[in-house]
Amino acid sequence: MFSFETYRAEWFGNIRADLLSGLVVALALIPEAIAFSIIAGVDPKVGLYASFSIAVLTAITGGRPGMISAATAATAVLMVTLVRDHGLHYLLAATVLTGLIQIAMGVLRLGFVMRFVSKSVMTGFVNALAILIFLAQLPELDPARVTPLTYVLVAAGLAIIYLFPRLSRAVPSPLVTIVVLTGLCMVFGWDVRMVGDMGALPDTLPVFLIPQVPLTLETLSIILPYALAIAVVGLLESLMTQNLVDELTDTRSSRNQECIGQGIANAATGFIGGMAGCAMIGQSMINVKSGGRGRLSSFTAGLVLLILVVFLGEWVARIPMPALVSIMIMVSIGTFSWSSLAALRTNPRSSSVVMLATVVAVVWTHNLAIGVLVGVLLSGIFFAGKIARLFRVTSTASADGRGRIYVVSGQLFFASVEEFLRAFDFRESLDRVTIDVSAAHIWDISSVQALDSAVLKFRRLGVSVEVVGLNAASETIVDRLGLHDKPGKRGALTAH
Repeated sequence: MFSFETYRAEWFGNIRADLLSGLVVALALIPEAIAFSIIAGVDPKVGLYASFSIAVLTAITGGRPGMISAATAATAVLMVTLVRDHGLHYLLAATVLTGLIQIAMGVLRLGFVMRFVSKSVMTGFVNALAILIFLAQLPELDPARVTPLTYVLVAAGLAIIYLFPRLSRAVPSPLVTIVVLTGLCMVFGWDVRMVGDMGALPDTLPVFLIPQVPLTLETLSIILPYALAIAVVGLLESLMTQNLVDELTDTRSSRNQECIGQGIANAATGFIGGMAGCAMIGQSMINVKSGGRGRLSSFTAGLVLLILVVFLGEWVARIPMPALVSIMIMVSIGTFSWSSLAALRTNPRSSSVVMLATVVAVVWTHNLAIGVLVGVLLSGIFFAGKIARLFRVTSTASADGRGRIYVVSGQLFFASVEEFLRAFDFRESLDRVTIDVSAAHIWDISSVQALDSAVLKFRRLGVSVEVVGLNAASETIVDRLGLHDKPGKRGALTAH
């Protein structure tokens, strides 16, 4: 439930650290936003305006204080075909529709789906993102593109990041790194790649505009598939990042409110010429590790980003890329769960397979949604297999030898029906059979049909069958879907 006092504390409970961390994040956002714009095939200002708008609006309306949202690679890669085939305005229309879909998902309280993401998938997700963040820095370390001095500056930047906190924690060490390396490059005129080499920075504030697309069903049919894909991938990455920030800060936040906040931000961004985005794990880690905890940090990051690129673009363009590369390498190292490597020996094999499969799928496809989907599916398969192995059927003969009681224990569902049917000896000469399911639970149509099959097969052999011990839930599904206890339908299964 909304509390004004809590909301105010989320804004003003950590002012100094939020302002400083927001400044660091704003500087790190600039090359990222430009790079993601290039991926999507649009002008750099589209990504920069989007990063400003999304960061500011999610700070106000989102459910996770301290998490940074902006233009991202995860959403940018989904826009390439739309931009190529239909142009920028169709992208802006799709961005607005993306936001509306995400708002609807939040209103429908679909944030609960994160309950089905296991710890192994989360660990794989985090490790994969750490690897992707590091791989994204390799072009800036390519000997064919950069001078040897670049490696010296990256090493110096990492030294400042890790050693400066031993002297003082009053100022975030990433910010010190940017200031020191920029000052050295300006004073000595060193030849290294700078932010300005990534692309032209905008020199005007964003303005309100309505996407110039026909308001027809044809337009909807074009943008809806892209909007759905961006909405799902964006929320998936946002909710996964939200979980991670929750763990790092030992706090809880609202998933459904985050869905709504992301939707509001994306819908509004489409009207100022920006592209859709979502939460960014790299920048969120920079923010948290720099001390950012409140909504003010995200708000500051977005606002300072706009001020920097529009009013101080000449200075921002002179920030050396090695400074930002060293920060992102720090984020990569800090994000990776190094303990998960040692845990490979002790964790259950299925958990390790899920984690590694998630990492491989994400890194191979560069698509977070595919990696998480692979991990969730494997988790479900392994879980079903484990539950199926706990299932058993035992039997005892009656004193006169003319009857048998089958006792079913465990979960009867699609993965255990084969073992259930194998347990019955239909060749045994009997007068009566009792199937006791008091220690079992019947879950789905497969298990109901298996029970029908066993009962009807015994009856066709002239054996009297009684099913006993159904719990309330099992009795409900058997009454609704079962055939063995319905007059006139006892031979229905034989037709299939």
